[in-house]
Amino acid sequence: MLGNGRGCLPLIGDELEGLRHFGSVSCEKNGLFSSHNHGPMGLLWGKNFMVAIWILWLAATTAAAELLLPFVTGEFRWEVSDPVVSARPEEGEQIFFSVKDPTAVWFGERWHLFCTVRGRPRTHQIEYIRLHQWGQPLETRPLLAIIDGYYCAPQVFYYRPHRKWYLIYQTSDPSRKPTLQPAFSTNERLHEPGGWSPPEFLYPSGPPNVQRWIDFWVICDDRRAHLFFTSLDGRLWRAETSRQDFPRNWSEPRVVLEADIFEAAHIYRLRGYEKYLAIVEAQRGPRRYYKAYLADILDGTWQPLADRWEKPFLGLENVRFRDKPWCESFSHGELLRVGFDEYLEVDPHNLVMLFQGVSDRQMGGKAYGEIPWKLGLATLVLPKP
Repeated sequence: MLGNGRGCLPLIGDELEGLRHFGSVSCEKNGLFSSHNHGPMGLLWGKNFMVAIWILWLAATTAAAELLLPFVTGEFRWEVSDPVVSARPEEGEQIFFSVKDPTAVWFGERWHLFCTVRGRPRTHQIEYIRLHQWGQPLETRPLLAIIDGYYCAPQVFYYRPHRKWYLIYQTSDPSRKPTLQPAFSTNERLHEPGGWSPPEFLYPSGPPNVQRWIDFWVICDDRRAHLFFTSLDGRLWRAETSRQDFPRNWSEPRVVLEADIFEAAHIYRLRGYEKYLAIVEAQRGPRRYYKAYLADILDGTWQPLADRWEKPFLGLENVRFRDKPWCESFSHGELLRVGFDEYLEVDPHNLVMLFQGVSDRQMGGKAYGEIPWKLGLATLVLPKP
């Protein structure tokens, strides 16, 4: 099998002939077989030798493509860092309570991070953070000026066909139903916070079959762009458009999963495997945690992988802290990607999740918008062979 950058393809045609030629040349050179020196028996031996090489090589590549154990058993274990980003300081009369809903890409030897900030009197904004290494001082942290009012829950990626960065987020329009709406802005230079275009809605009007939706997420395969979201009632939805039409002409959304799930559904492609991973936030009382589901294709069936409080993708039951424990809730997060484009690939061998966390004590007695969420990193601990 040969790698194609997003999976493997079987050896056919010229590739197989090349392998045959390689085996023939190397073995003739060492006198093992030759159609000139050994007649029909030499040819038969040579063909058998070639088949043996092919079988061994195929077995090795097939074994290499097997899913890692956590993605088979659903048994995930994580190591959690200290907080790496906290709420920004007050600015005049504006108070900031939290930093949350992170989305991040590594580009130009820097992490570029976009987050929701909750505060008062203005309740929802998006900030841009640039840093070289997690835990080090932030290089820059301006608030974006795309919208004067409500907007939050960003997702960032580079759409290669357009050669532009896209920021997907939710905003509100009282003239629409639902009032909450998915929107996008574009930028040719990721590091320029003032370069984002004015907002445009993904839909010309709200889909008639959707009464409520939140936390919009876009991922592409080779033919289509897919939009995922939840409706805060245990349902995950999907819509699609062609890559040529993106970011417009979305289909009517359809429910693709019904389970005990809540919000912040994020979908990724597992690099090196023909699998997609969906992680979705769930609740148990006031606490938050993440569940996980697998599918072969983006419009396929999502199978439960780690979907219980006792067996989460990421939650209080399967973490250990590097230092003093600081959170019991693991909420709206982003798996750190190996690339920055629309395919949203992650490396299952080196999986890290940037999440928002808070302790029960800090959460207690507060309105949701005043909970002091901070960002931390959870690194997947793989079982030893």
